[in-house]
This record gives sequence, structure tokens and C-alpha cells, in this order.
Amino acid sequence: MARVATGLDRLLDSRLARLKGQRLGLLCHQASVNRALEHAVDLLRSLRSARLVALFAPEHGLAGAAQDHALIPTSREPATGLPVISLYGRGHAPSRAMLGTLDALVCDLQDVGARYYTFLWTMTLAMEACGRAGVRVIVLDRPNPLGGAQVEGNVSDPRFASFVGRYPLPVRHGMTMGELARHLNARHGLNCRLEVIPMRGWRRAMLWEETGLEWVAPSPNMPTPDTARVYPGACLIEGTNLSEGRGTTRPFEWVGAPFVEGPRLSHALTGLCLPGVRFRPCQFQPTFHKWRGRLCGGVQLHVTDPRRFKPYLTGLALIRTVRRLYPRRFAWRRPPYEFERRRLPIDLLCGTDLIRRQIEAGRPLDQLEAGWRPALAQFLRERRKHLLYR
Repeated sequence: MARVATGLDRLLDSRLARLKGQRLGLLCHQASVNRALEHAVDLLRSLRSARLVALFAPEHGLAGAAQDHALIPTSREPATGLPVISLYGRGHAPSRAMLGTLDALVCDLQDVGARYYTFLWTMTLAMEACGRAGVRVIVLDRPNPLGGAQVEGNVSDPRFASFVGRYPLPVRHGMTMGELARHLNARHGLNCRLEVIPMRGWRRAMLWEETGLEWVAPSPNMPTPDTARVYPGACLIEGTNLSEGRGTTRPFEWVGAPFVEGPRLSHALTGLCLPGVRFRPCQFQPTFHKWRGRLCGGVQLHVTDPRRFKPYLTGLALIRTVRRLYPRRFAWRRPPYEFERRRLPIDLLCGTDLIRRQIEAGRPLDQLEAGWRPALAQFLRERRKHLLYR
């Protein structure tokens, strides 16, 4: 099995000279660990050549304990006493005062490869703020757990920009955080003095299990690589009145509601012959979030072939099928969602209202998929110059 060296590993192994004499900030979370599972805070704190002076945290906080949409106040890291500045909230970006004591901001965040995972947008906001403040940004790269070979979904419309999609990207973008930083910095003029420390040994076709790295959940409802595989489609369930399995042991893999009959839904989805996935009828009872304490019928998604599986198309198929089977019980979730109070959450997640309108009009799945292919091809051409791995 290959042993991938992350950007953090490579920084510590051979690239420390670039930090000499620098006052550092660190944007990180609980998955910011090296190959020995030592955390970036402890590793950078122990450096003699540089000084770690501030910590910045994305959604869910530094320890990853807070649930989705929870606002976390600024605090101090217990072991080091360093200030921990939360970047999840209405302000989102670090202020000039926060950055005033820094020479460089080190960003080490594990992404999951989907446009709506908010860590990416926290990074871009920090990059923009650092560009204005004259602070260098060093991104320590990590694997995309979905790999970098497949892309999927519509490229988001800038008119639907939000904290689940600030700049146009397809839902499954097939890029690492370092590649995204390069692409967005150049394409959208973030004016950031950017340096990316690339990985060693990562290849675009790799599944997570082939990296030799341990999985550390980057957020409370992302416990395994299996969760990450279904997330680009199952996250769409957040835009409906269905449970996406939060409050259970299988978030995003279990989908349902009290009004759903698991065998009926499973049979209908199986008839669609979606690639790389099977559906098993199930029941579950969330301990929190939607339908808390209620017995839900639904399905579990079992990914049988990760390289053929189309998570976004599968998520749309789930929504489309439940809406067809239960037209009087299914509903779109209402705002607010991710600090937006006007647009429907499903439109923010899709990055357009076209997908919802097509579902409401009963358009077939192949027509939805055909509609996003031209823009997806254009995106593949645009991203090529910013890729770090072949």
C-alpha cells in the first residue's frame, strides 16, 4: 500500500526553513494531523525557528465537536493558551486586526471533495483577508477522499453564491484543497500571496484506503470514508424535509422520514439501475435533528463500486423518487440556511434553481445530467493548469 505524505508531513520533514523567524497563524481542525496522528498545533508550537501566535477554526470548531450551523465564540486552546478565533459565522473572514500580528497563515484542513463542504469557503475568505492585509498563506495539501479523477454535477451559478458555494464549481470537483486554492486565487482574483506545500505519493485515481493514511473525522457527521463517498449527493437531503441520518450512527448513508416505506422506496430506486450503488430498506430513529425521536423508514446507500458511483445523480434520484411516491408529504426545506434567508436551501446546495424546477417538472435523470455536461467540460479545461498531481 502507498504511504502518502501530506503537506503537513512534508513541511515538517524538509521545508521548515521557509518558516524561520515567522509569526504564524494556523487555520486547522481535529483532522490536521501528521502520519503519526500528532496534531499540527502541537507540531508548529514546538518549532524553535518560528512562533505560533494564533489559531483559527472553521465550522464545528477546533475540536470538531459542534454540530452543523452551530456558532462558536472565540476562546483559548486549553493546552497552549493560544487564542482560537472562530471563522464560522456572519463575519466568516479574519479581520485585519486578527491578522495584524502574523507574517503567515498556515492552512491545514481536510476536505471531503464536495462544493458545499464549508471548509473550502473558510479557506478562500481567509485568503482574501490575508491578501488585503499582506499576510502570506501557506496551504498544506491533503488527499481528496473521493479521488481526483471523477467530477460530477452542475457548475454553480454565481447568482446563487452562498457559504455552500462562493465561487462556481461543480458539486464533485475532483481537486485537493491546494489545487482549489491555486485555481480560485488565479481565476477569481483573490490577490493572495499563496504557497501550496503539495503531498508526496498521491495520485488522482486513489481511493482514501489506498493512501495509507488514518481517517480522522473532519466534522461530527463525517465518521468514515464511506460517509464522504455518499456526501456529494446525500447532502442535498438537507434541502428537504427528509432526514439525512443526522443523529444516527450512519449520517448521510441513511435517508428517510416517518412517512416513507423503506421497501417501496428501495424497490423504486433499484429500478433506476444507478451505477455503483445498491439500496437496502431500513428503519432508524434520529436522536437529534430532523424527526428527532421518530421512527423513520427509508434506505441505506451501499456503495458497491466507488469508481462508477455517481453520488450527486444518486442524491437527485432519491429526492425525485420520494417526491413522486409521496407528493403530499414531501416538502422542500424553507430558509434560513447557511446565513441565507431568501433562497430555498435546495437551490443554494445545487447552486441554481434549475435543478429543483426540473425535478418539479418531472424531468428524467438523464436529461438533468445532460444539462450540466457542457459547463463541466469547460471547468475541466479551466482547472487543468492548476492541478498539482497527475
